[in-house]
Amino acid sequence: MGLHGDAGRGGSRAAVAVFAAVSVVFVLTLPPSLPGGDSGELITAAYELGVAHPPGYPLFTLLAKLAIVLFPFGSIAYRVNLLCGLFGAAAASLLFFTVFRLSGSYAGGILAAGVFSFSRLTWQWSIAAEVFSLNNLFVGLLMALAAHFEKATTAEDRSKISKIGAFCCGLSLCNQHTIILYVLCIALWVLFRLFKEMELSLGHLLKLSLFFSAGFLPYLYLPVSSYLNQARWTWGDQTTFSGFLTHFLREEYGTFNLAKSEIGSSMSEILLFQIANMKFELSINIQALAVVACLCLARHICDQSTNYVIDKFAKNLLFSMPHDAIILLRGDLPGNSLRYLHYCEGLRPDVSLVDQEMLTYEWYLPKMAKHLPGIYFPGNRWNPVEGILPSGMVVFNLYHFLKVNKHKETFVCIGLHEGDPTWKENYSLWPWGSCDKLVSSEIVFNPEEWIKLTRNIYNWTEEYGRFDPSSWEAVANEEMWQARMKTAFFIFNLAETANVPANVKTQLYAHAYNLYKEIVYLQKKHPANWHKNYAIACERMLRFHEINVNPEVLLSESIKHFHLYVEKVQDDPQRADILEALRHLRRELQGLRKTKRV
Repeated sequence: MGLHGDAGRGGSRAAVAVFAAVSVVFVLTLPPSLPGGDSGELITAAYELGVAHPPGYPLFTLLAKLAIVLFPFGSIAYRVNLLCGLFGAAAASLLFFTVFRLSGSYAGGILAAGVFSFSRLTWQWSIAAEVFSLNNLFVGLLMALAAHFEKATTAEDRSKISKIGAFCCGLSLCNQHTIILYVLCIALWVLFRLFKEMELSLGHLLKLSLFFSAGFLPYLYLPVSSYLNQARWTWGDQTTFSGFLTHFLREEYGTFNLAKSEIGSSMSEILLFQIANMKFELSINIQALAVVACLCLARHICDQSTNYVIDKFAKNLLFSMPHDAIILLRGDLPGNSLRYLHYCEGLRPDVSLVDQEMLTYEWYLPKMAKHLPGIYFPGNRWNPVEGILPSGMVVFNLYHFLKVNKHKETFVCIGLHEGDPTWKENYSLWPWGSCDKLVSSEIVFNPEEWIKLTRNIYNWTEEYGRFDPSSWEAVANEEMWQARMKTAFFIFNLAETANVPANVKTQLYAHAYNLYKEIVYLQKKHPANWHKNYAIACERMLRFHEINVNPEVLLSESIKHFHLYVEKVQDDPQRADILEALRHLRRELQGLRKTKRV
């Protein structure tokens, strides 16, 4: 008994040491500001004490709010990032404890905790304000309890551990529902063991059910928050039983889908993906790969410019907006990051954020309209076809919304909902950074004013292609560079319009040419089609004699970048036409140089 007790105390001390060591690494690599993904929405829901997207994550929301209040340092995002880092370290400690408890090996426990904690995905998501590290903590806790139950020698110990485990199983489901896979396996195993030991009485089964149900108590937060309706950002109406079930069962996403999409993913597809991913992650060279991955990931995570990319993206977008504007949000990146800056950091309180997707839900306007003062909603719900539904609900389309809110400038981020083209009746889209401005067709385009207003929006300095393609930083970087290209394309097409006066054409061509040139020459790595676009712009400007650019320069640039394009893209269906244009441009350049010599 003495040796067993000493080993137990030694294991506990080692588990604390593992927690401390992993905590130090995670804390040193925490993003100081907002990560990507759902982080912005989850932090905002916690800060506002609202409800996060289905299934609501009440436990995470309450713990994140506690961290925001108790941690007296760093940004609001940093405090929640820190909380998640501590969750991740605790998960590593529990994993160590489980392996040590079952094997008696300190080295085995440390190896398991280290390989798990510093694998690419675990590390990446343990230091971001997401629900995954808390889910890992619960998995570790349930495994530790299962190991403790396995080693229990008396019926009393098994009874006590099974009750604690039942409560933790219920509590874990107040976070991420994917843990149900672990809960089912462990619960069935525990029940079988109790039955085998003849300790599974009806009374004990009832007590386990009560403890399991008690773990669900945090879900009471959802109807309370929804009833009070004080949060400026929240999701759903849980004040009715059907509304609560809709949210809890994730019916707006599809109960067995991990994310909302037009197609969704079946459970079998998800499991097959996980198996394929495990096969990749757990190769025979795992230790060597883990070391390399850790070094690369640490360098990536510790890169402060990487840590601030999402923050920079959102601030660029937010501060580009004129006073009192309406921003129609679409997509996770602009939506979640802007919500965080607007509601949590208090930036640009004059603008109004309206979620396009949320407008299609019956609960959105009844819950949120009071938090959007100064915006008029000509009905209860957005729908392309206006009218009154059998329930008495009045639906309105985007054209009607724009018409009643013409006193405000309206912008859309990541495009408009494809199902409602009514805005095209009397509005057009003008590029505005990574967003677009909805402008009445009655307004005459003034290129000088527009160029002056938008020029500073495109001061993005991050190198194109420098981030991991699977990261949110890469998405933000791509959005900002493509915004420049989209704007140059818009200006160029406008300049090509026949009814544009010559002096306006001059301004537009010059601005498009400068944008294209900056895009191509500022970035060493960029998509091949940028060469093609710039070459076309140079070639077209040759035909417009009002431009004050040396024709020889335009010809040389056009030839150079058409050549670079056809070298990199071998399967362009227009390849033959481009090669013919190249031959023509080379002859034209030779003729121009011969004329100059004469």
